[in-house]
Amino acid sequence: MNFQDLMELEKGTQDYGSGLLDAVDARTNLAGSNKMEILLFSLGTPEKFGINVFKVREVTHAMKVTKTPNMPAGVSGIVSLRGHIIPVLDLSSFMNLENARDHERTTMMVTEYSRHTLGFLVADVDRIIRVDWNTVRAPENEMSNGNNLINAITELPSGELVSIVDVEQVLASAFGEDVVGNVAKIEKGHEKCVFFVDDSSVARKTIAELLDKMGVKHLRANNGQEALERLRGLADTASHAKYPLHDQIQVILVDAEMPEMDGYVLTQHLKSDRRFDDIPVVMHSSLSSQANRAMGSRVGVDYYVAKFDANMLSDTLRPLLS
Repeated sequence: MNFQDLMELEKGTQDYGSGLLDAVDARTNLAGSNKMEILLFSLGTPEKFGINVFKVREVTHAMKVTKTPNMPAGVSGIVSLRGHIIPVLDLSSFMNLENARDHERTTMMVTEYSRHTLGFLVADVDRIIRVDWNTVRAPENEMSNGNNLINAITELPSGELVSIVDVEQVLASAFGEDVVGNVAKIEKGHEKCVFFVDDSSVARKTIAELLDKMGVKHLRANNGQEALERLRGLADTASHAKYPLHDQIQVILVDAEMPEMDGYVLTQHLKSDRRFDDIPVVMHSSLSSQANRAMGSRVGVDYYVAKFDANMLSDTLRPLLS
């Protein structure tokens, strides 16, 4: 099943043969609607799982996996797909789902995010659904069963819960977290401040490390709604004290997909508030396709940086903080 066939899994929004560009166009129009589309899939357990459609490049029948030495723990091996060698994870084993061990993995989802391509072996895929971000919540400990590979929960109209897989955490767990490396400090960086928001604990840790190495102060939030409330509070304080908010915050760094409010809607709110006029918004996302960049541009994002390239992010931030 290629991506165009995958679009057919969506309920009533695409006609067969409408083409990949039409599908991408339709999804680009989601910008500012605070909606996301997720592909539902099964791991051979009663639970339903989901992944952001924008992170899925292809769905195909499971292929013979070649085991190779020195593969990271949890990585099943590699496959050759259209001339490219990609690593493959048995997702249920990787997530330690005991009751899925004997279930056959008949399907492979090929994901692409953070400049990495990775295959996920799953039991099967179901369909694509569209949900409001404000119905997506961070999981309670008992709902995630202590599994840090689940970063959000949403509810279907039927009342069934869907666990959304944190693909950034999967990548970090399998291959290690990105290394920031050496980054030059900014002159008078201690006088500068970046406000950043990301729902991924891996991303927050890495961004904070980069900013620390640049010698820049930072404030943070865990989702778009929390970020908007905190930023409006800072703007209110600045207005009452009669100083420009730009004196306190020089850059706002936002993720694209976040529970409760995504980065596109957050950017819309900020761009409609004159108090943030002098503060550039940089979108920092693992969703780095042209369609996602177009979505960001549509709502007023000033700069777009793909996760996670420390040099690219620091090069983007440096002139904005000088």
